[in-house]
Amino acid sequence: QVQFVESGGGFVQPGGSLRISCIASGFTFSRNVMQWYRLAPGKERELVAGISSTGGSTNYVDSVKGRFTISRDNAKNTVYLQMNNLKPEDTAVYYCYAPHYPFWGQGTQVTISS
Repeated sequence: QVQFVESGGGFVQPGGSLRISCIASGFTFSRNVMQWYRLAPGKERELVAGISSTGGSTNYVDSVKGRFTISRDNAKNTVYLQMNNLKPEDTAVYYCYAPHYPFWGQGTQVTISS
């Protein structure tokens, strides 16, 4: 059974940082591309970042380039998203996702506000 368990979200002020994590299970994590999506109120789910199975290749939506870093630890079946210089428009529920396994976890709420 495929599962994604996201954690690490919270409430931070603009300019702050957070690192969110996602532990995946039920499939061969090390052979799969992983992605982070976010869903903000009134908006469609947005692909934020992706990382290749080995971690050697990453990509980001323009709005987070230079601020967010996606990484993974295949030994721990975990994908991370380091978020720096956070802005109010980054407020959303963040989800990890594996394109070949279309399931969603519960997500982790990230709220940026002064």
